[in-house]
Amino acid sequence: MATSDDHRLAAKLAMRAGVLLLELRGRLVAEGAPATTLKDEGDRAAHDLLMDALAESRPDDGVLSEEGSAHDVHPDRAGVSRVWIVDPLDGTREFSEPPRTDWAVHVALAEDGRPTAGAVALPGLGLTLSTNEAGTLDDLGPVPAAPRVVVSRSRPPAVALAVAEALDGELVEMGSAGAKAMAVARGEVDVYVHAGGQYEWDNCAPAAVAASMGLHVSRLDGSPPTYNHPDPYLPDLLVCRRELASAVLDVVG
Repeated sequence: MATSDDHRLAAKLAMRAGVLLLELRGRLVAEGAPATTLKDEGDRAAHDLLMDALAESRPDDGVLSEEGSAHDVHPDRAGVSRVWIVDPLDGTREFSEPPRTDWAVHVALAEDGRPTAGAVALPGLGLTLSTNEAGTLDDLGPVPAAPRVVVSRSRPPAVALAVAEALDGELVEMGSAGAKAMAVARGEVDVYVHAGGQYEWDNCAPAAVAASMGLHVSRLDGSPPTYNHPDPYLPDLLVCRRELASAVLDVVG
């Protein structure tokens, strides 16, 4: 299982990448750089920081990053039981539209396919949620009479609309996957349900953090998400308050 050093490392690296991204965005905006430059430079800079740091601190572990192969500095992830799964910049569009804050950095460790340590930095908010210092459900208070279902700003998925209707809930718009999942962990919303297609790096760190504090985390069929598959496509996820899990799964399962 993950060590205390693994939990601390996930949080430290997510925070470091977040600070780098904030500084980079500020500089590029001051230079008048277009949105495409912010996206490209942000992805590259955060990826390089995380790859270098993991190569130094965990050279025997595998790595799966959204931004490409890490085999040049890490073992083939198919041959190891410990794999770091990272999204250096979750929400490139949101990052490229200052002053938006609904973007994130994901750093997670999966051991034998199970997420055991992780951190999600929300740099624009100055927050990092992690398994190192997980909150508890007691911090969230009671579920409101009208549960809040978080959805994308631009294209609310049909499954989330169906859940909101079934729960007599309300919709809350937000950007990246990490920002939405952590909104549940922060008590801003009560349900994050996604069925529109994701990859392991989109949800491994959010799943680790949410599960560590006692939230319900599953695929839409109710099974636990697993990681480090040859094909990293992992299209659906549910993160919600435990009191709502059965009702949501009745709608989406």
